[in-house]
Amino acid sequence: MSPVTDQKAPAVVPPAPVPPEKKTRRRQSKVFGSVTRRELVLRYVLLIFVLLISIGPFLWQLSTSLKSTGEDIYTRIPQLWPSEPTLDNYTRVMDAIPVLSFIGNSLFVAALAVAGNVVFSTLAGFALARLRFRGRKIALGLFLATLILPGEATIIANFVTIRNLNLADTLLGVALPGMIAALNVLLMYNAFRQLPGEIDEAAVIDGANALQRFWSVSLPSVRGTVAVIAIFSFIGAWDDFLWPLIVLTSPDQFTLTIGLQYLSGTFANDQRMIAAGSMIAFIPIAIVFATLQRHFFKGIEEGGVKG
Repeated sequence: MSPVTDQKAPAVVPPAPVPPEKKTRRRQSKVFGSVTRRELVLRYVLLIFVLLISIGPFLWQLSTSLKSTGEDIYTRIPQLWPSEPTLDNYTRVMDAIPVLSFIGNSLFVAALAVAGNVVFSTLAGFALARLRFRGRKIALGLFLATLILPGEATIIANFVTIRNLNLADTLLGVALPGMIAALNVLLMYNAFRQLPGEIDEAAVIDGANALQRFWSVSLPSVRGTVAVIAIFSFIGAWDDFLWPLIVLTSPDQFTLTIGLQYLSGTFANDQRMIAAGSMIAFIPIAIVFATLQRHFFKGIEEGGVKG
């Protein structure tokens, strides 16, 4: 028998203990819209600050317009709420100037401006965004270039044009230059451009022409932007002072902004009447915005097919 060699079995080395994994703190991504308490407080502080800046002067004018003649409006400590509220200041404004006539003139000018911008800006924006024709990029570049020029740079040319058309000292002459604005055309161009091209292709297959595609397919999807340009056009025409002052010379043709300037000159020492006139001019703007505000905020996020 051969001798049996006594071989030792290799020692089994136990595996080294695996050190516990270090817990790494990963930065968790915040859920969209979630804010910390500190950020929430900061937001409210900023909102209150902006609110005081924007709403504060309006409230002060409203308070001044409701204060009686026996109440001091130049107190050391401002008093927002009148001690004896009265509407006599509004009555005095209507006795001093023909407010209703001026309001009617301003409404006529604003209505023409809104109608012109809604119709012409919408058509021009649709043509630039959805139609293909020679010179389209040049036309778009010209609209963009007009945004660089201030209104005062073209006011002389506009007045010469209005005078040659025998529209000086008329409300139509006041409204005509503002019946289409380059900014409104670009707003409509951007709204139409965001619509999918497939809807136009489907309409073409169904036999729709350009006007039918505009009225039945594209226009219902951009009503919000139409409301935006309607509000902008109304406010711009209602608050305009320089252009009506240049065009109009007859008092019976004056708009409300020019008529209220008479209060600042004749009744400069009576701030109550001036404040009451400012509130009268503000009321139509508030009514228009309250009527269209739902479409206005929808138009800020315009784009895509609705429905």
